Amino acid sequence: MKYEPVIGLEVHVQLDTKTKLFCGCSTAFGARANSQICPVCIGLPGVLPVLNKEAVNLSIKTGLSLECTIAPFSKFDRKNYFYPDLPKAYQVSQFDLPVNLNGKLEIQVDGKSKVIGITRAHLEEDAGKLNHDETGTGDSGVDYNRGGIPLLEIVSEPDMRSPEEAYAYLKALKAILEYIAVSDCNMEQGSLRCDANISLRPEGQEKFGTRAEIKNLNSFRNVQKAIYYEMDRQAKMLDAGERVVQETRLYDAVSGKTRSMRSKEEANDYRYFPEPDLVPLVIDSAWSDSIKATLPELPQAKKARFVKEFELPEYDAGVLTTEIPLANYFEECVKEGAKPKVVSNWVLSELLRKLNDNNESIETCKIKPKMICEMLNLIDKGTISGKIAKTVFKEMFESGGSPEKIVQEKGLVQIADTGEIDQIIEQVLSDNTKSVEDFRGGKKNAFGFLVGQVMKASRGKANPQMVNQILGEKLK
Repeated sequence: MKYEPVIGLEVHVQLDTKTKLFCGCSTAFGARANSQICPVCIGLPGVLPVLNKEAVNLSIKTGLSLECTIAPFSKFDRKNYFYPDLPKAYQVSQFDLPVNLNGKLEIQVDGKSKVIGITRAHLEEDAGKLNHDETGTGDSGVDYNRGGIPLLEIVSEPDMRSPEEAYAYLKALKAILEYIAVSDCNMEQGSLRCDANISLRPEGQEKFGTRAEIKNLNSFRNVQKAIYYEMDRQAKMLDAGERVVQETRLYDAVSGKTRSMRSKEEANDYRYFPEPDLVPLVIDSAWSDSIKATLPELPQAKKARFVKEFELPEYDAGVLTTEIPLANYFEECVKEGAKPKVVSNWVLSELLRKLNDNNESIETCKIKPKMICEMLNLIDKGTISGKIAKTVFKEMFESGGSPEKIVQEKGLVQIADTGEIDQIIEQVLSDNTKSVEDFRGGKKNAFGFLVGQVMKASRGKANPQMVNQILGEKLK
């Protein structure tokens, strides 16, 4: 039987505040274990939490960027469960009255757009972290530094129908979060974590199947792989007449499989009730409007502007606007006078490849926008060819030297002297009489071979247009 997957994602975003959600402890990453804790965040008797206003501001900012309704009245609740990383035996979260409701996010997969609904985006405090000894002693410790750090949990509607859509959703969401600077989204440090809910239903059926939740996925690729595995696991169970159990599972990136962790809790298992130590949160229109005024141009709007203003293809504009530094780099190149499409070609084909190969970011790149424009001017003036430009570009990337200096020092000036090119061609024709005869006998591909030999003899310096013209005249 053919099945359709139904996928929803819960993304936990660590908000970029200097202090925790309900106390003044630092949120800096990498500190010595249990060095950033206080009576409030470890829940000692008699303490009173105080809400971090900046965390609320960042929550509202995210909600506005995701087209959510900002609730004028919201509250915090206690989510009760016992686990060693939760010293209070409850987590302060938001249950029935969250800050953000009913948003949406547009994604693109295979050139097609789709809108994914966002159920809610609510504030909550993070738990601590268990550290297990891997030397075989069996000892475990808990670091409470992370406990109390402000999180925004963004819950999607079950609108995704493929692992690719889930991947696209996460990329689009991460881009927005980085554009509005509410989080560094560093998945290695736990600033962005994802839980995936997956169920299958027979194609054409409207009723949802039984879902499994995969917890704590730490990369977009792992989200995609885990969903594929879970789809296959559930399909085999259904085909065998077995019942899929609602449960929480973990994904093992080494084996590429999910395994059962525990039965899936329902809301009533957590015994939610209003947090008695925090007053309700009232957000008036003046507060949300003041935050709305600070929003930057968001990725979708920037992409649409790049297509219209710079006449770029949708694909180019989409890649260039995935990150603010990359978009700013491109626009700076255009301001320096470079043609938008030409810059886009070099950035997408050469610059991004070298950055990826060398594990570098656009911010640390030695090639500055002005240098790109200087190199393109050398091509336009005929000083260097497009092929030579790639050699110059490589040297620019490695040394940070100016293109003109590199061309002069390495003797890369293009040969544009008719007499010199004529001599090189004569020698090539003399050395390749068989190819000359083949061309005159109707084998047109022999012409390309001869052009290649001329370029090789000139060490790639001969002007390609002049080579083609002069060689064509001689072969007539």
